[in-house]
Amino acid sequence: MLLEYAAIGMMIFVTAIVAVIAIVLGTIFGPNKPNQKKNMPYESGMNPIGPGTRRIPVRFYLVAVLFILFDLEIVFFLPWAIALRELGMYGYLAMVVFNIPIIIGFIYEWKKGGMEWE
Repeated sequence: MLLEYAAIGMMIFVTAIVAVIAIVLGTIFGPNKPNQKKNMPYESGMNPIGPGTRRIPVRFYLVAVLFILFDLEIVFFLPWAIALRELGMYGYLAMVVFNIPIIIGFIYEWKKGGMEWE
C-alpha cells in the first residue's frame, strides 16, 4: 500500500537534495564582500526612517480577508456552476450551506468598512 507513494517520496527527496546542493554551492562560490553600506536596510534608495517593524493598519487585514473570500468564491463556485445540472438539488443545497460562512464574512467586512475605498 505504501509502495504507491514511493515515487512521490523519492521526488521530494531528490528535490530537497537539489535545493541543499544549490544553497551550499551558492554559499561557497558566490560573491561575499559585506561592508557597512551593504548591511544597511534598503528602502527605495532612501535612508530608512523609523524602526524596521511598524504597526500595520487594520485596513490591510480587512483587504486580506476580502481577498480570501473572493478567492474562495471563485475556486468553489466555478466548478459548481459548471456541474450544477448533474449535482441536482443536493449540490444546490450543499452550496447554500457553503455560502453561509462566506455571507457572514461579507457582512463582517461591510460592517468594518473594508469595502469602502478612499
